[in-house]
Amino acid sequence: MPVSPNELQIGSKAHAFSLPAADGNVYSLSDYADKDVLCIIFSCNHCPYVKAVEERINNIAKKYTDSSFALICINSNDDSVYPEDSFEEMKKRAAEKGFVFPYLRDESQAAAIAYDVVCTPDIYLYDKQRILKYRGRIDDNWKDESAVKSKDLERAIDLLLAGKEIDFDMVPSMGCSIKWKK
Repeated sequence: MPVSPNELQIGSKAHAFSLPAADGNVYSLSDYADKDVLCIIFSCNHCPYVKAVEERINNIAKKYTDSSFALICINSNDDSVYPEDSFEEMKKRAAEKGFVFPYLRDESQAAAIAYDVVCTPDIYLYDKQRILKYRGRIDDNWKDESAVKSKDLERAIDLLLAGKEIDFDMVPSMGCSIKWKK
C-alpha cells in the first residue's frame, strides 16, 4: 500500500549529516554551503516508486548542473531485510544508472529519523539558508512520465533559484515505507 509523508514541515531547518556515498566520498550538509538550492531525496534501490522516477531524478540533477543547485539521494532502508538496498548494491545501481548526484548510505538511519522520513521517495527542497521550502512530489504521474502534466519539483527549483517563494499547493510524495531496523 502506498504511504504518504507526514504533514509538510515547511520552514524547518535542514539537519546536519555526514554520510558515505556510492562514489567513495563522504558528504555532509556543509559541502553544499555554496549552493542556493539543495534537494535531498530519501530513496532506495528496491522501491517500485523510486524505480519509476529515478531517471527523472537523474535528469533533474543534470538539468541544473550549471546552476547554484545540488541534488543528493539518501538510502536509509534496513538492508538486512532488503538486501537490494545494501551499500554494495547502491554502488552497482549508481554505476549502472549513471547517477550524476551523490547517492548516500544512512546505515544508522539517524538522517531518516532527523528528517522524519516516511517513504521513498521523500523529497525536501531547501533554500540558501537551508530552510525547507518544498516537500512534495516530483511530478503528477509517477507511473508514466509521458503523461506528466505538472513537474512540481522543477517548478519549485525554478522559483527558489529565481529568489521567489513557492506559489503553488504542494502535493505530498507517495512511495514505499521506510524499512526501519527492529
